[in-house]
Amino acid sequence: MRGTDKKQAPLFSYISQEDRIPQNHPLRAIRTMADEVLQGMSKRFSDLYSEVGRPSIPPEQLLRALLLQVLYSIRSERLLMEQLDYNLLFRWFVGLTMDDAVWVPTVFTKNRDRLLDGEIADVFFQGVLGVARGKKLLSDEHFTVDGTLIEAWAGQKSFRKKGAAPTDDHTDDPGNPTVDFHGEKRSNATHESTTDSEARLYRKGPGKEAKLSYMGHVLMENRNGLVYDGCVTVATGTAEREAARDLVKKIPNRRNHRVTVGGDKGFDTKGFVSAIRRLKVTPHVAQNIANRSSAIDGRTTRHAGYAISQRKRKRVEEIFGWVKTIGLMRKTHHRGRERVGWMFRLALALYNMVRIRTILNPT
Repeated sequence: MRGTDKKQAPLFSYISQEDRIPQNHPLRAIRTMADEVLQGMSKRFSDLYSEVGRPSIPPEQLLRALLLQVLYSIRSERLLMEQLDYNLLFRWFVGLTMDDAVWVPTVFTKNRDRLLDGEIADVFFQGVLGVARGKKLLSDEHFTVDGTLIEAWAGQKSFRKKGAAPTDDHTDDPGNPTVDFHGEKRSNATHESTTDSEARLYRKGPGKEAKLSYMGHVLMENRNGLVYDGCVTVATGTAEREAARDLVKKIPNRRNHRVTVGGDKGFDTKGFVSAIRRLKVTPHVAQNIANRSSAIDGRTTRHAGYAISQRKRKRVEEIFGWVKTIGLMRKTHHRGRERVGWMFRLALALYNMVRIRTILNPT
């Protein structure tokens, strides 16, 4: 028979939030990993807060909310609070009950900045890496390095001469004035953005447009394609190789056994190859023989491991693809290298959590 279209909602609900979330929902595994990592961070959280005053947003709930923002590509804290207000799944993941009030977006942002000062994203990333290490998912011998551009939250109109006084002659639209910079020679040496001074004008290659950008770097282990380390730097022509050397230095016990590091043709320079060889690391970078001789010779390329590294290194693009399309890093919504780097590390940690869940539960 036809059901009745009831207009009045029941007064009480007899089904708990826990029962409403399917047991095989992907967020359950991520919530379990997040709780395990956050439990080990309790002491660090306590050091960030005063023992007196009004209670703030619990840092555990704040971090779980940020994980949801990255995982579901929610572009602003205001939209995140809107989702938390009516989305039962989000409330369950964060730890809010049906009747808990959501936070004011500005209060949420202020509390997030406190975690920024405490380097919480780095600690959380290391905690997730510890989970992967405990499940024996990490390789300690074979790695890959690469970098990608992260477009800054700054427009081309904000890129002006350093020290130039602001002008008020734009009467057509004060909020978005017309600026004609065609024919003007602009460079990072003479110009800077008025909205994000740490962003740099950079283009990826010939024929590409120049954009105000940062550069994100990743060190990937080759066994399961997990992120071993990562960072954000200013965008320069040598930033990829410089950051790669710094990331390689963080590989533990690299002197006790031979370590290989793969990379694309951009790393095939004498300076980079000799630098990581001094670190007792074998460079398995792609040979760049189009216009010059390669810094990698037959002593390296003849081994079967070199071909394996060349095949495995392409998986680093999966990390960048996920971080940019899902993790809100194609065009960052934050300003300043420190804050952009904080969110980049958090996105990498979440990528590892999703990857660990997929490895352990392939179906």
